[in-house]
Amino acid sequence: MKNEFVLAFNEVLEDKGLPREVVLEALETAMISAYRKAVNASTAQQVEAKIDSETGQVTIYAEKEVVDVVQDERTEVALDDARKIDPASELGGMVLVESTPKDFGRVAAQTARQVIQQRIREAERDSQMRHYAKQVGDIVSGVVQAVAPQQVTLGLDMKAEGILPYTQQIKGERFHVHDRVQTLLLEVKQTPRGPQIILSRSHRNFLRRLLENEVPEIYHGLVEIRSIAREPGQRSKVAVAAMQPAVDPVGACVGIRGVRIQAIVRELHDEKIDVIEFDPDPASYIAKALSPARVTGVYLNEHAKGTKTATVVVMEDQLSLAIGRDGQNARLAAKLTGWRIDIKSLVEAAGDALHRLQSDPDYKFLAASEAENLPRVDAVLAKKSEGRPITPEEYTVLSQFVDRIERGLIYRRTAEKRQEEERRKAARARIPAAAFSMTLEDLGLTDRVFDLLSTTGYQTVGDLMLQIELDSDAVLGLSGIGPKAMEDIQTRLANLTFQEEPVSVPEEPAVVVEEPAEALKELTPVEEIVQAAEAEAPVPDIVQLPSAEPEKAESAVLADLGTPTEPAIVEAPASVAEGEDGALSPAAEEVTQTKSSDFDDLFALKPGAIEYAATSEDEEEGDDDQKTGTKKSKKKKKRFVEVVYDPDRDVTLVKRKRKRDGAWGDDWE
Repeated sequence: MKNEFVLAFNEVLEDKGLPREVVLEALETAMISAYRKAVNASTAQQVEAKIDSETGQVTIYAEKEVVDVVQDERTEVALDDARKIDPASELGGMVLVESTPKDFGRVAAQTARQVIQQRIREAERDSQMRHYAKQVGDIVSGVVQAVAPQQVTLGLDMKAEGILPYTQQIKGERFHVHDRVQTLLLEVKQTPRGPQIILSRSHRNFLRRLLENEVPEIYHGLVEIRSIAREPGQRSKVAVAAMQPAVDPVGACVGIRGVRIQAIVRELHDEKIDVIEFDPDPASYIAKALSPARVTGVYLNEHAKGTKTATVVVMEDQLSLAIGRDGQNARLAAKLTGWRIDIKSLVEAAGDALHRLQSDPDYKFLAASEAENLPRVDAVLAKKSEGRPITPEEYTVLSQFVDRIERGLIYRRTAEKRQEEERRKAARARIPAAAFSMTLEDLGLTDRVFDLLSTTGYQTVGDLMLQIELDSDAVLGLSGIGPKAMEDIQTRLANLTFQEEPVSVPEEPAVVVEEPAEALKELTPVEEIVQAAEAEAPVPDIVQLPSAEPEKAESAVLADLGTPTEPAIVEAPASVAEGEDGALSPAAEEVTQTKSSDFDDLFALKPGAIEYAATSEDEEEGDDDQKTGTKKSKKKKKRFVEVVYDPDRDVTLVKRKRKRDGAWGDDWE
């Protein structure tokens, strides 16, 4: 038969739902406290308690000093008794000795009852706190224990109590004692009296969790809930999107014959739920969010100050449905999409557009293009104001008129925004890049001005310079910054010096025209030489002009590169450009071909302004010296060739220069 202690111990474990080690630790702490109180022991003395979980026997061990003669049994022990416990004990040492008082069970039961209850209660609260802190945001089920005007108390698992405040209840819902209610665990607070668990049934995440529990596609990730807008007890809108192409998100949430959504509606006290499919296009998304109303047109103003605005145009019979009772449908659609929605009927939108065209200067750019349509639109609106019926064709005229005006206005706003961005980009380019790495502290402003600029959002000197460049009144309009402070800021900015990192400009490679090999002296088509020269980049391209028709060949090359306006000097090897008698060789003449981007700049200069270093030399080998075995060469001759285009005659002239008798002479070919 089990000991009474074991039965009581197991009952506590089952009743409190606590771990065995926690309860044992609480009992041992209570026994130690009871021992100190029974023998009036000091708190500095080490005391340990051991409880046998099978028999319930309590043993107390106290630390005592080893002495020859014991004067105080509470703190001292004889050397012989100490060596029975620890053979290595010596005088003056400390040893743990069993010190269980006589009849300690009865004393402990009387003195430790309160300590045990307190420790178990604290352990129970800590266990509840850890358990429910992990469930925040999940659905928990509880039984109604008490109903009050301000809150409803629910009994939860682990003997915890949850509070359902009046503000978190669904309007019109009634609770009765012993009713089982599903709620959302909204928050868990730690208080001196234990954890305070706040529940909710009006939060939008409660609807999210109900959908996850009811719709397997949402739980497994095939359908995603993008947004939820809810007014508890009245209407909710849920935007869902499919993660796989073959899944219908709306059909999965509604279920066959609405079985799934109806179960959620009953749980939410007959709250109406609109499930719509998410659309990445804002206009289509807003039109779907206003369901069940049918929308004629949606016009977005993304550049509006503050919240993005969307103008929605509907037919007159759909206006009340789009707005909803007390604006509920439009309000939920705005929460769902994140846009500010302005709903107008077609006739109202046409009247506003007509009035703005006639009176608003911002609409003058559309007035000229719509001049022919204005009388017709005015006539339709006058017919409507008189109460006469309007034909479908006239409604079409109004719809097209409103669509043109709204889209024209959107186009202009987009253009203005683009111009503003370009202006900002240009202003930023005028500011040194080093300014954006300097903090405002480098300006040496006063503490008051520095605090005002820092709290406004200006972090670097570049940010401040950019704002002053765009609009200095924005800085001057800050509260606490007057003309003197603004003048001081501008003066300090003007006195700043920025050390820009030097930009290394690569040197252009020197143009070297080498003497062509013997193989190139043969006649070669122009196209082959151009292709070969392009493949040997970065060496400048070389174009070989046949001597048979030099004017035509040179004109063809110049036409491909762009017609020059002025001549340019191009150097060619003398050995190829001229023969022995000074005329052009029958083989070819090589000229330097420049790229098309550089050719215009080349011809923009005057003739003679560009001179390439002449490196070609006419070296003719002489007869071998029979005696010395060396070769003799003639004197080097320096020649220049100038290519001149005559636009009047539409011909290209090759001008040859040669130094004769100490003076330069011109020969034309």
